[in-house]
Amino acid sequence: MRGAIHARALGHHRRGAEVPATDLAEAAGTLLVDGYRLALAAAHDDDGTARVVYVFTKGPPDDRVELTVRVDGPEPLPSLGGLSFPAGRFEREMADLFGISLAGHPQPRRLVLHQHWPEGWHPMRRDAGPAPAMVEDSSSSYPFAPVEGPGVYEIPVGPVHAGLIEPGHFRFWVVGETILRMKARLWFVHKGIERHFQEQTPEAGLELAERISGDSAVGHGLAYCLAVEDALGIPVGTDACLVRAALLELERLYNHVADLGALCNDVGFGLAQARALALREDLLRLNAEVTGHRLLRGGVRVGGASVARLPRRAELEGIRRRFDAIVELALSNSVVLERFTGTATLDADDARALGVVGPVARASGLEFDARVSHPITDRVVFPVAVRRTGDVLARFEIRVEELRNSMDVLTSLSEMLSDSGAGSTLITGAGPGAGESESSALRTGLGIVEGWRGAVVHRVELDGAGRLSRVKVVDPSFLNWPALPVALADTIVPDFPLANKSFNLSYAGNDL
Repeated sequence: MRGAIHARALGHHRRGAEVPATDLAEAAGTLLVDGYRLALAAAHDDDGTARVVYVFTKGPPDDRVELTVRVDGPEPLPSLGGLSFPAGRFEREMADLFGISLAGHPQPRRLVLHQHWPEGWHPMRRDAGPAPAMVEDSSSSYPFAPVEGPGVYEIPVGPVHAGLIEPGHFRFWVVGETILRMKARLWFVHKGIERHFQEQTPEAGLELAERISGDSAVGHGLAYCLAVEDALGIPVGTDACLVRAALLELERLYNHVADLGALCNDVGFGLAQARALALREDLLRLNAEVTGHRLLRGGVRVGGASVARLPRRAELEGIRRRFDAIVELALSNSVVLERFTGTATLDADDARALGVVGPVARASGLEFDARVSHPITDRVVFPVAVRRTGDVLARFEIRVEELRNSMDVLTSLSEMLSDSGAGSTLITGAGPGAGESESSALRTGLGIVEGWRGAVVHRVELDGAGRLSRVKVVDPSFLNWPALPVALADTIVPDFPLANKSFNLSYAGNDL
């Protein structure tokens, strides 16, 4: 870091510095100019004093920098919203949940708490107390920015949807069938996940982490374990790291297969969807043989990993043949190609400005992949799939290429573990290591993994008794939801389900 900011080592590839509020924007701006991305921002209530930690990451090589700023009393926090769109979103979340006032924020309105939450109650404050009664007078509707003009009309969708989809409201302003603007309103089922972590043991916290977003049990579970291991200095064996990498790819497999089928179904090609669902079911059954759970829960442990077995080469070859047949069937269909091509385009500049991650970002030409920037093992090379067009077809093709890469990686990992002489059950025990922490009273750690939707980040703090005092979670959906309305500009209303599925964002991961 430049200037008068002196960072000190904190943990795994991690260093940090406490900066005065007056120097925060300059320090953060320097990191952003140097190519770092804002991966996380976490607020803390230190017995009435607000503390905010901004985490910037870069790689390869893996580098993580934390900037900590303290806000005393009623003093506002200087906003970084003008420098970074993700920072502005994190800060609005802090304002809602912790009551931190912001100075110079470009969008100083509520984000998480809806209008029926009473003013002045902030649920993450230590003195918040029980939840008060909701405001009964809901006559003041959400202040959507109006879109006016000849022929403009509105289409409200949700928050209650058909089937099992979680609640989210989408408001469209349309002329004819062309979408001029769309606003997504979420947080209808904010669950207080981060508050539930508090005072839990690290082992108990893992059960909660695996359930943040059910289809990302490995992504969130592993990010959490990495953060705890960073905080406690727990070493993890080579074989366990390889098993963890394999579990991440197995999670990527069944989710990407489901997405490819669902995208075809959204343009009326149900045959490809039926075959994809059949393959997904077989992948879920394989998952159950690997960890005992169809969604791969229980495979990642604090300090290691545990599986009954890993996929065999013959199984992976069979999966590849069936998968390739589905892709060939889909891409040989003229309706699929015509509906996918040029639909809901997100260009690289917008993706970069919004801080988008995962397949959505890589479909728009951004090459960030946490498996490369922040690797959990150096024994495997992860190819990064990239497209430039940023449309539905690009997001489909990214998933196709990532699936093929995942099968190659799984084959290599299985062979490595077989050659190492590892038994059918792989468990690496955990115990506090010799790693240093900032103080005996407070230990912090950071975990980053490339989940199937994108980078999953957890930051944990443990008190002197070894219990969780704060866990901050960032699901990739939190960063990617703002990009969906941008991609929908000039898209027709009938293509909204297709565009939405090509992003396939999590409500649960967002509505923590």
